[in-house]
Amino acid sequence: MASAKLTVKQKLGFGIFDLGGNMLFTLMGFWSLKYLTDVVGIVAAWAGIAVMAGKVWDAVTDPLMGYISDRTLSRWGRRRPYLLFGAAPMMLSMWLFFTAPGTTSQALLIVWAMLTLMFLNTASTVVNVPYSSLTPELTDDYHERSTLNGYRFGCAVFGTITGAAAVLPLTELFPTERLGWSMMGLILGAIMALVTLITFFGTREKPHTKADLPTQGFFSTYKEVFSNRPYVRLILTYALNMTGLTFLQSILAYYTEYIYGRPDITPLVMMILLVTAMVCIPISVLVSKKIGKKRTYQICFLILSSACMVIFFLGQILGPVFFLLFMIYAGIGVGFGYVAPFAMVPDTIEYDAVNSGERKEGAYYGMWTFISKLGTSLSVFISGLILSAGGYIANQVQSESAVMAIRLIIGPIPALILLGAMVLINGYTLDEQAYKKLLEKREQ
Repeated sequence: MASAKLTVKQKLGFGIFDLGGNMLFTLMGFWSLKYLTDVVGIVAAWAGIAVMAGKVWDAVTDPLMGYISDRTLSRWGRRRPYLLFGAAPMMLSMWLFFTAPGTTSQALLIVWAMLTLMFLNTASTVVNVPYSSLTPELTDDYHERSTLNGYRFGCAVFGTITGAAAVLPLTELFPTERLGWSMMGLILGAIMALVTLITFFGTREKPHTKADLPTQGFFSTYKEVFSNRPYVRLILTYALNMTGLTFLQSILAYYTEYIYGRPDITPLVMMILLVTAMVCIPISVLVSKKIGKKRTYQICFLILSSACMVIFFLGQILGPVFFLLFMIYAGIGVGFGYVAPFAMVPDTIEYDAVNSGERKEGAYYGMWTFISKLGTSLSVFISGLILSAGGYIANQVQSESAVMAIRLIIGPIPALILLGAMVLINGYTLDEQAYKKLLEKREQ
């Protein structure tokens, strides 16, 4: 295992990747549904189905990529070669998805959306799963992992802000809406490719031999992954986390446009939410060292669930100024949810390594990446169905039922999911003391 204490250069070299990774995650969470319904012209329910279909493909590719990277040997290591060769496909897939085809056929548009999303998700898998699998190899110090992920998600928030707030300004630089979205996809895709290459050249893996590689088959590997109780509880919590958060993110653009009639404030809303989150990330790391990772994570759920309910009951009544100011409170919750789960998952992987004698970070992070994408796509899928059921029609004044659908998606639905996550993680037992005992067992 690498030295517990890492230099700032090492932490930044590792963390810069997630500027691009979170840019993609946020871009898809905030904008994919609105892009497909209002720019491409796909009916909301079918847009949600297309997004979900792309994630069904991920059910195969994410776990498979984790399995493959665990068993890779190269002069660059087990994980880094995928960053080198995956950067260009990442850029290309972004450009293709955001380049709307010139047809009005719903059937062709749906097929196009499914295929380009499958390509985009696969390209994302090829770089994200190996990248995440680097984390446990850098340090085994309980608190240093929180600090390392603090750097990672400090970079991630810059990507999050770009993925949320820079989209509309970029699209408006070009003469037509469709060209604007296409060029935006190319520009942000190029940024993702660049930071991926920076991480490839800025990190080094410890040397491995064939003897270090796992020997289990695919199904026995994942059977062990799901027999790891701390990991299962954490990953289910994270699935609820991503589902609830994406409901909130994906409907913000609809809320500002169709509740307030102010689409112009959408980037400002997202900026306030995410800048607040960025400020709160280092605070959450300090809080985690005082009260533990689990309690810090629960603060995230408590704040976000209460924020959703306040918006549902008061947002329409008190207007856009209130909404803008209230994003500060919601941003605190978002900030407290960044670091904790990613600082906890290496602990659960160590739990398995000590008990099984084999290290299979790729398998764990492959499933982790899949769950994060599944949570995102599931909420987009359900949001599309709810919008269609409410009678949503793109670029029109909405009916009362459509307005209520938007309010439900931003309010009670994510609130209940996030409260469920807070209850579920309460049973997580791998705290600092338990982790110290685990390391003592490893040294025996």
